[in-house]
Amino acid sequence: MQDMSATMVEDLATLAPEAVLAAGGVIGLLVGAFLPRHRQWMVRLGCAVAAGAALILTLIAWGRAPTGAFEGSYAVDSATNATRIVVTASILLVLALAVSETRSHSRESEFCVLVVLGGLGAVLLGGATDLLMIVAAYLLASVPLYALTGFGKDSTGTEAAMKYYLLGALFGAIMLVGVTILFGVGGATGYVALAAAVPTAPTVAVAVGAVALITGLLFKAGAVPAHFWIPDVTQGARPSVAAFVTTVPKVGAVVAILRLSVDVLDHATLNWPSIIAVIAAATMTLGNLGAFFQANTRRLLGYSTISQVGYLFIGVAAAPTELARPATLFYLAAYALSNLGAFAVICALPNLVTVSDFRGLVRRHPALVASLLVSLLGLVGTPPTAVFVGKLTIFAAGFDAGLGWLVVLAAVNTVASLFYYLRWIVPALAGESDPVTVTVRPAATVAYLAAIATLVVGVASGAILALLD
Repeated sequence: MQDMSATMVEDLATLAPEAVLAAGGVIGLLVGAFLPRHRQWMVRLGCAVAAGAALILTLIAWGRAPTGAFEGSYAVDSATNATRIVVTASILLVLALAVSETRSHSRESEFCVLVVLGGLGAVLLGGATDLLMIVAAYLLASVPLYALTGFGKDSTGTEAAMKYYLLGALFGAIMLVGVTILFGVGGATGYVALAAAVPTAPTVAVAVGAVALITGLLFKAGAVPAHFWIPDVTQGARPSVAAFVTTVPKVGAVVAILRLSVDVLDHATLNWPSIIAVIAAATMTLGNLGAFFQANTRRLLGYSTISQVGYLFIGVAAAPTELARPATLFYLAAYALSNLGAFAVICALPNLVTVSDFRGLVRRHPALVASLLVSLLGLVGTPPTAVFVGKLTIFAAGFDAGLGWLVVLAAVNTVASLFYYLRWIVPALAGESDPVTVTVRPAATVAYLAAIATLVVGVASGAILALLD
């Protein structure tokens, strides 16, 4: 009994960042129920402190040897730590982004709690090494986001939330079917036991179970064929919610697919990298095609996030190579900074909806336009931004894995994506601006910080990649 208690305490200590996030969410929910509207900022502060504490605890524990918790159902390694850092930093930025939208709102505390709990679900997805843990993390990373999408209680947000929820329920059910099949053929839910069982299991059953399981994770990542909800959610939800939904769940889902591929599916008798490569090709291409003629800036960024997942999946398809894992983790961090930076500009200028609305903005807000320029060119992969290094390393991993055709396709898509980003950038640098443009300062500050960070991370990429290896 004492040994069991000691093990439980040790597991909780290992999961200190996750425990801090969970405590911050629960305490914020309880405290917010008793605070008057004008004092609910205290819940926002508490959630920010919890995210900051989780970030610091992760940095302190970074150099420790990889370990597990709760009988191997959760792994704490460089992939989990990278997920923790990206997610907690994103939570801090989104809480700042949403200040103007939710300050003194009757449900301000609920908004902040939902952001923290949704982020916690993404972290758990990244560290899960058990099928049941994957299901629990999927739910925690989904339900809060459904509520956030409909937070504004307007017609567009409600419609987006309904679509998001229905598709999430559908793909979640498919994922459960996959878990059931894999458990049936493997006799276990832990990755270690499954890795030992799948080589001798019926190939068709393993393939069906794996595809069904990964379908749910593709929904969280926003990849083809589970990508239909992203444009509607990014356009219909509040801008800060759109920024969160298109960033944080993707981080956990991509790491979860990477871990599942390396730990389990690469041991099966099926060509799993080719399946991921086809998904990557379809995702980056269809995402770019959808973005080409979008006039609404949020909808354009929605399709852009779909294409970015396609590039990330090159690293997943190349998972057996040495460079794939650090390249994918670095790309996730770089993408999060660039994507949040672009959405921060939208949040800072809430009355500008279409790309033409940004015409001549450089004359009135040169710093914001500079931040937008860095973020959008960063998403393209322009040096010296962080995404440039991420794409370079992930393309190298693809070549090492013999996926030259996929890398060439990704390069063509990268060049093509410049077209729709320039449709936004060029008007902002030319013509006369609207004299009624209003800037939201907290969001503008986030835009500046994200733009600076993406340049700093790009310059310091060598050291960061060494830490991720």
